[in-house]
Amino acid sequence: MRALAVSAFVSLVADQASKLLMIHALDLPERGEIDVIDPLLNFRWAENRGVNFGLLSGDSEVTRWLLVVLAVVISGWVIRWARKDRFGRWGLIAAGLLVGGAMGNVIDRLAYGYVADFLNMSCCGIENPYAFNIADIAIFAGAIGLVLFTGKGQGGKAARKR
Repeated sequence: MRALAVSAFVSLVADQASKLLMIHALDLPERGEIDVIDPLLNFRWAENRGVNFGLLSGDSEVTRWLLVVLAVVISGWVIRWARKDRFGRWGLIAAGLLVGGAMGNVIDRLAYGYVADFLNMSCCGIENPYAFNIADIAIFAGAIGLVLFTGKGQGGKAARKR
């Protein structure tokens, strides 16, 4: 479980540090955008009040608190699952990434009322209108890792039942 805690902590700190840098050092909310390596990597300020791609967005406090509760419940369930099924090292790291990313976005919702997004990537003539953050990357990587590194054949309880 140590690998889960460490990966959750690292992803949470990386996410929150990057957001503090964007908000306070680079003043991205006021500037709106900063071209870094255009179009491959740019900073574009976005206040996401919903889930991915703005789904379920709205200015409703009910939606905000529902998404906070949902993230905490899912994170608790992932931790319980990792403990119960005795994930291997990579499964624990994946679970930690997902939990750390989810908690980074929960902190945003509690502190700002929205999730602070700022990364924008486009390529090959296709312009991506969406922004995301380090927490989103951690959640996505963690979810993929849970698919790849848990279940039968991965050293957890499911593998020992064969």
